[in-house]
Amino acid sequence: HAIYRATSESGYSGGMATLDVYSFPNIKNGESTGAVLWVSSEHDEDSTDLNCIEAGWELDGFHGSTGCFNLECDAFVPVKDAPITPGDTLESGEGHNKISIKIFKSKVDGDWWLHFGYDINNLKPVGFWPNSQFTRLKDHAKRITWGGYVSCYSGNPSPPMGNGQWPGKNSARFQNVQFVDTSGTGYAVPAWSLSVYSSNKKCYQASPFVDSMFYYGGPGGCTN
Repeated sequence: HAIYRATSESGYSGGMATLDVYSFPNIKNGESTGAVLWVSSEHDEDSTDLNCIEAGWELDGFHGSTGCFNLECDAFVPVKDAPITPGDTLESGEGHNKISIKIFKSKVDGDWWLHFGYDINNLKPVGFWPNSQFTRLKDHAKRITWGGYVSCYSGNPSPPMGNGQWPGKNSARFQNVQFVDTSGTGYAVPAWSLSVYSSNKKCYQASPFVDSMFYYGGPGGCTN
C-alpha cells in the first residue's frame, strides 16, 4: 500500500476523489495492482469485525474468482441507467485515463451510495450498499483511505503501483480528495487530519498532500 487515511472516532459520512487509471499489459498471473477509495469501520484493517466498502480500479491477474468486485455477491444494488457496472472494463485511453468516484451514507435512506463519472462535477449514481448489510457502518465510518495497492503470491516480486514511477509530476495521482457529507456534497480534507503510510518504501511511496492532491506509486519488485 501507499496511502493517505483519515481516522476519527466521531466518524465520517463518506469520501471522494479523482483517480488516474493506467494499463499494465505485463501484469502476470497471480498479481494485481490498483487504486481505491476505502470507507471502513475500524482503525485496524485486520479486525475480525471489520466492515469495509471500496471502489476504484484494479488490474487483476488472479484469474478465476473475483470475490465481490462484480455483482456476483448480493451486497451491492445497482440502479437503472447507471454510468458503469462494478466489474466493467475501463478504457485507459492510450494507457491513461481519469475516473472520479464518491462513496457516502445518504441522509435520505441511510444506505451507502456509490457515484461515478469522468468529471468530478458530474457524478451519477451507480448503486448502493444497503445499510442493513452492515454491523459497524450503520451510523458512520471511522476511517477514510485513499491510495494504491498491489498484491502477489508470497515470495514473488511485487508488481508496479500507479504507473510504475516514483511519486512526482509524471506519476499516478489522486486529485480532488474530499470528505463527503450525508447530502453527497464534498468538502475539503485538512492536511493535518491525514496520516501517510507505505507498506514498503523501497518499492512504493506517496508524496506530500497538497491542494487536495497527492502522487503515489513505485516500480515494485519487493518480495516481502
